[in-house]
Amino acid sequence: MLQRQFGSRHIHPRPLLLALLILIGFGAQGKMAYAEDRQQIIVAGGCFWCVEKDFEQVKGVIEAESGYIGGTVANPSYKQVTKGGTGHYEAVRITYDADVITARSLYDMFFRSVDPTDAGGQFCDRGASYRTAIFADGADRKAAEAAKADAQAALGQTIVTPIEPTARFYVAEDYHQDYYKSSKIVLTRFGPLSRANAYKRYRKACGRDARVQELWGSAAPFVN
Repeated sequence: MLQRQFGSRHIHPRPLLLALLILIGFGAQGKMAYAEDRQQIIVAGGCFWCVEKDFEQVKGVIEAESGYIGGTVANPSYKQVTKGGTGHYEAVRITYDADVITARSLYDMFFRSVDPTDAGGQFCDRGASYRTAIFADGADRKAAEAAKADAQAALGQTIVTPIEPTARFYVAEDYHQDYYKSSKIVLTRFGPLSRANAYKRYRKACGRDARVQELWGSAAPFVN
C-alpha cells in the first residue's frame, strides 16, 4: 500500500478518498435540495423596461428579459417594432422558481401593474406594440384566464388584455436589457444622464405609476 510520510505519521490514501467522496456526496445533495423549478411566462405591458424592472424585484423571479412577440417579422429590431407594422408587442419573458411563486400570482401582479382597460397602448406610449397581452397555453392559460376574471371583478371595468397562444419570443437588443439600472450615459432632453436616471425620468413623465395608482390603489404591487 502506498503511503506518504510526514514526520512520524503515515497518511493512507484510502481514508482520504472516502472522506472526499462523502464531501462530494453532501455537496450533490445540497444542490439537489436547492434546485430551482424554473418556469417561464410572457407578458406585454407597455414599455418593457418598466415591466422588467417591476418583476425583477419579485421574490422567486430569477430573470426578466425584454423582447418582442406576436408578430410576423423574424428577428425584429426595436426600430421596426415601434414604427409599427410588424405585429409584435414589446414583451417580457419572466423566468421564475415555481417552488417560490406561482404563475397565477405573477399574472395577478401583472394585471395590477398596468392599465388593462386601455386597448390603444399604455400610458404615454401609444400604438399596437405597446398594448397589453399575455401569451400562454395549457395550465398557464387557465391561470391567466382566472387572474383576468379576478382582476376584472376587482376593478369593476372591462379588461381588454387578450390572452394569446404562445409564440416565438425574440430577445431585444442588449442595450434594452436591465436598462433601468444601467450606468451607461445617454443623451436626453435633460442632458447627459445614466440610463438608470433617464429611465426614472421617463417613467415619471409617462404617468405609469400615477395611472396604476388611480386604477388599483393599494392593490398595485409596484407603486410606492
